Amino acid sequence: MTDPTASSPFSGRMVAILITIALFSFGAIMVLAGWAPELRDRNVAGSHPFSTSALGYNGFVQLLEAQDYPVSISRLERTLTEDDWGLLVVTLPGWGASRAVEDLDTNRTTLLVLPKWVGMTDPTNRARQRDTRFIDASSVNDVLDTLGLEAEIGRIDIPDTIRTGAARLALRPDVKMQVIRGNNLEAIVETPDGILLARDPATGMFILADPDMINTFGLSRIENARFAMQMIDLIRFDRDQPIIFDATLHGFIRSENLLQMVFDIPFIGATLTALAAALLLGWAALMRFGPPAREHRVIAFGKQALTDNSAGLVTMARRETRMAPGYLHLIRRRVARDIGAPRTMTETQLTALLDRLGPEEGSGKRFTDMASGLQEPAANRDDLMNKARELFRWRKGIIGRSMNERE
Repeated sequence: MTDPTASSPFSGRMVAILITIALFSFGAIMVLAGWAPELRDRNVAGSHPFSTSALGYNGFVQLLEAQDYPVSISRLERTLTEDDWGLLVVTLPGWGASRAVEDLDTNRTTLLVLPKWVGMTDPTNRARQRDTRFIDASSVNDVLDTLGLEAEIGRIDIPDTIRTGAARLALRPDVKMQVIRGNNLEAIVETPDGILLARDPATGMFILADPDMINTFGLSRIENARFAMQMIDLIRFDRDQPIIFDATLHGFIRSENLLQMVFDIPFIGATLTALAAALLLGWAALMRFGPPAREHRVIAFGKQALTDNSAGLVTMARRETRMAPGYLHLIRRRVARDIGAPRTMTETQLTALLDRLGPEEGSGKRFTDMASGLQEPAANRDDLMNKARELFRWRKGIIGRSMNERE
C-alpha cells in the first residue's frame, strides 16, 4: 500500500514552481516573438541613419539630439507615403538608389541626400567600412532622372569658401565636392560650378548633392557641422517640427507587429484588463486544485443516506458524547455472537470471557479496561472517537485471530 503520509510530487509548492516557470517561459516567448527585430544590432556599416561608420548618418542624428531637436529614425514603410507634419530626411543607398526613390511619394517637407560613395564592410568589424570609392556618376544621374529632374551631377574641386546665407563657410567634403547642374532647380546654396543644396519647385523637395556635409566623416570638420545645422534650420518651418530619418530604403523595415500593438496606446487598457481576468481565472483554478466535485441528489437514497441522515440528526441534537454506553453494548453483543458465547451467560461472565480473548494489540488493553471508559458519556467528541476506535480495533483483532484458528 502507498504511504498516505509520503510527500506527493504535486504538492502545492511544486505546483507553484511549475506555474511560475510556465508563465516565465510563455512571457519570454511572447517578448522574443514581438521584439526580436528590435534586439538586432543595427549599427552596420553603410549610408543609413543607424550607422556610425564614415559613410553613416548616426553622428548627425546624435548631433541633432544633443541640440534638443525632435529627431527620430523611422523603420515603417508608410513614412515614405504619408503626409504627416515633420521634416523627412531620405538618405539614398549606394546600390539601387534609383529603385529606392520610386517608392518616395510624400507631400511632407523632404530632404533628399544623394549618394556619393560606395564601400565594403570590414568583415572583422561590421560597424566599419574597409574601403570606399566614388559611386558611378551615371547611377546618381539615374536617380535624378527617376525624380523627373532634367539635371546631372558634377564633381568639382573644393572651393575655398561658399556663401551660405549671410556668411561664407570653408566647407570641406572628401576629395571632391559633388554638385547638381540643372536649369529647373532653385539654388539654395551654390558654387560657381554647380548647386550644393537645391530645391525642386515642382515638388518642393530639397536635394543635398554632397552627403559629406552630414555623414560621420564630414561632421568631423566644424565648418561642415555648422552648415548642416544651418541647413536644417532653413528647411524647417518651426522649431517644434519633428525630424524623421528614413531607414526603410536601407532594408531596416519593421512591419506592424500585433504583439507590440496590444501593448501600445490605445490597446493597452484592454490588454491589461484581459491579463487581469486571466490571472483571476488562474488563481481560481489553483485554489480549487483537484478533480471537480460530483453533484449529488439533495435527498439521497440507500443505506448510506440513512446513516448520514441519522448521524446528522445526532450531531444537530448534540448527543454524540452520550452514545458511548450504547456503542459498548453493541460491540459486546456482536463479539458474543461472533464467538458463539451462550446466551445464558451473565454480563460478568461474558466480560470475563472477553478478557480471556486477549488484549488490543496496539494499546495492550483488555476488554474490561476499554469498557470502563465507555460506560459513561464521553467528555467530548474526540474522546468518544478515540475510545470507540480502540474498541473497534480490538474487535477486529479478535475476529481475525478466531478465523485463523479455525483454518
